[in-house]
Amino acid sequence: MISVPSAWSAELFPVTSMPINPDTMVLFGAVGGMCAFAVTAAIALVRHKQQSAKFAKAMKRETSDLRFQVDRLESMLNTDEQRVVVWTGNGAMPQVWGVLPEESGVPRTESQLLSFGSWLTAKCSADLEDCLDTLFNTGEPFSTTLKTRVGTYVEAAGRTTGGAVVLRLRDLTGERQMQAELAARNARISGELYMLHALLNAMPAPAWQRDAEGKLIWANAAYAHAVDAPDAASALRDGAPFLDAAAQEAMASERDEDGSFHARMPIVAAGKRCVFEVTDVSANVGSAGVAVDISELEQVRKELARAEEFHGRTLDQLATAVAIFSADRKLQFYNAAFRQLWDLDPAFLENSPEDGAVLDALRAARKLPEQADYRVWRNKMLNSYQSLEAQESWWHLPDGRTLRVIANPHPQGGVTYIYENVTERLDLESRYNALARVQGETLDNLSEAVAVFGSDGRLRLWNPAFARIWNLSEDMLSDMPHVKNVVDACAKREDEVEAWQQLAGSVTGLVDNRMQAANRMERHDGSVLDYATVPLPDGGTLVTFVDVTDSVNVERALVEKNEALEQADQLKNAFIQHVSYELRSPLTNIIGFAQLLTDPKFGELSDKQGEYADYIRSSSSALLAIINDILDLATLDAGIMELDLSEVDVAATVEAAVEGLKDRLAETQITLHTHVPDNIGTILADEKRLRQVLFNLISNAIRYSDEQGVVDVSCDRKDETVVFVVQDHGHGIPADVLQQVFNRFVGHDTGSKRQGAGLGLAIVKSFVELHGGKVEIDSEEGKGTTVTCIFPAKPELTGRIAAE
Repeated sequence: MISVPSAWSAELFPVTSMPINPDTMVLFGAVGGMCAFAVTAAIALVRHKQQSAKFAKAMKRETSDLRFQVDRLESMLNTDEQRVVVWTGNGAMPQVWGVLPEESGVPRTESQLLSFGSWLTAKCSADLEDCLDTLFNTGEPFSTTLKTRVGTYVEAAGRTTGGAVVLRLRDLTGERQMQAELAARNARISGELYMLHALLNAMPAPAWQRDAEGKLIWANAAYAHAVDAPDAASALRDGAPFLDAAAQEAMASERDEDGSFHARMPIVAAGKRCVFEVTDVSANVGSAGVAVDISELEQVRKELARAEEFHGRTLDQLATAVAIFSADRKLQFYNAAFRQLWDLDPAFLENSPEDGAVLDALRAARKLPEQADYRVWRNKMLNSYQSLEAQESWWHLPDGRTLRVIANPHPQGGVTYIYENVTERLDLESRYNALARVQGETLDNLSEAVAVFGSDGRLRLWNPAFARIWNLSEDMLSDMPHVKNVVDACAKREDEVEAWQQLAGSVTGLVDNRMQAANRMERHDGSVLDYATVPLPDGGTLVTFVDVTDSVNVERALVEKNEALEQADQLKNAFIQHVSYELRSPLTNIIGFAQLLTDPKFGELSDKQGEYADYIRSSSSALLAIINDILDLATLDAGIMELDLSEVDVAATVEAAVEGLKDRLAETQITLHTHVPDNIGTILADEKRLRQVLFNLISNAIRYSDEQGVVDVSCDRKDETVVFVVQDHGHGIPADVLQQVFNRFVGHDTGSKRQGAGLGLAIVKSFVELHGGKVEIDSEEGKGTTVTCIFPAKPELTGRIAAE
């Protein structure tokens, strides 16, 4: 029974004085049923949870055991020398276990392993694919041997198990490898033998094979038919011979050193006497032979010989020379007209000479047309053997005869030559046509315009250049217009009209003494023409026009450029003169008076005045140095710079250059290191220019160095040269500026320092090259710049050298 608490009972079932009705009883019943169901469900849930926990624990323990077994199986598969591929279906990727050595030819990566064509031969890959398709579709297992691309063999076995497809690959080693190789070789040889037998069996010619003892071991169907046997097996069983005793004796005695026999023999086959071409090869393992029936061929040859004899008699009666060459280019037939035409030695012709030999013999006898390149012409004639159609050529022989030569190729090879003598009919015609053709081709290909006017003033002949230059239509020229019509069509300006009137006068004028005339004409479109008129013997006039526009333009451009160069040279000389006398002299005065101002003898200056005077001196000196550099470069360009060569003490020159920069070194707090060997000796050079080169290089290094930086100056003698190296450790030169540093007025920003005029390195390069040396520069931003000057110790020229 279910006891209901009093509090709940009071709420659910309030005590009233009213009697319990049926509805109340139903309510009590429903509540009680619900309570009973809830308790029963709770008890069932508790029991189910306990059973589920026990089942889950058992399943977990079973899963762990299965996983252990799977791991152990995978370890066993990986330790064995095999590869196992398993397809489980449902589109999942196959699983691969195991390893094989690299020398087996089987790749280790799964992607390459599953790409069978990448490591198997084409045939083995296709066979494996077919076996796997059959295994997937029908479940039929297979086991086969596969050959890899590296020449090794692998055993492949496939089967189905538990709904999965398994492929196992094992490497064949040792005797199994040898067996696999022997099996593959045996299969290949068996296949080749089968194909060879199948080919021979399909041939209509009898073929046979005998062992070392001479016993018939194989024959084809044609052999059985030839010996009147029902089939090849019966012929082998009865040992029916195909060759008779005489043929067998000839075969045994006439074999060559290699054991081969080849001959034509009359043999009775299938009750008929036929001629066979027998080939038999003997070796230590036996012999094999084949016989080809050539009876029809022999009959055809006889008929062909009779036909050739008949045609030869017919051709021998012709007056036209005929020669027939076979496919091997040998003379096969010639008629009497051929022999009379070329008058060759009969013994030479009877020896069947080659086509090329006949041509050579005719050339040696000077009976062939003269050729600029005989070898090319000869090869062209012999091309008839490769042609499909007849070729016609004309031979103009040295003796004045003209031959029409037709080379007609035969479909089975060979060429028939027909030599037709057409000298009388074509002599005059060929000469006239050749002359007209040469003249026409010459005129048509001339770049000059040519026109011929007849004695009546009408145009008789012109070339395409004439129509192109004057823009005349073909229709107009074809009507043979009069020279006046040509003048109206061509003359566009007054000066053109005047020139054409002179031409028309030369064409139509009635003068006793006709002379050649030449002049120049400028056309309305800017082109320039040189024209000339030449009187012809028949009363006509030849007029030529040559377009000289390009040459005239070039001539004008050269004249203008020469005038510009002369003006530039005059301007440069004037500039040098002005700078020398009009600018440098006042600047020298300024420097002198500035020095006087700072001299205490002429009065004391205030500090400010002294500072200003120092500014004047330094700026004037800098300006004077720039002017001197410009003058030096101008002198070099003018070709009047001269070097005063003498023996120069290298160490003293370096010291003098450094001495002139001590104030600047002190001002910038830069340390200068010199590395000059004691035995550096002397150099043949201009001491002043050498000191100027070193001064400019060191001053540049100081300018581009940081304060309290270091500049290295070194000098060394190598072979027949003296090398000066100036290196700073400053900002360096950007790569885009480095290629232009030797150009004039080219410099780069150095931060807070004043940039120079950009002439120092240009002067350095000019003076070094003037000495016959060269300058090299190497720089890297942030690490500094190194300039190397290489001077020859003794230039080829001595004394005073002028710049070129």
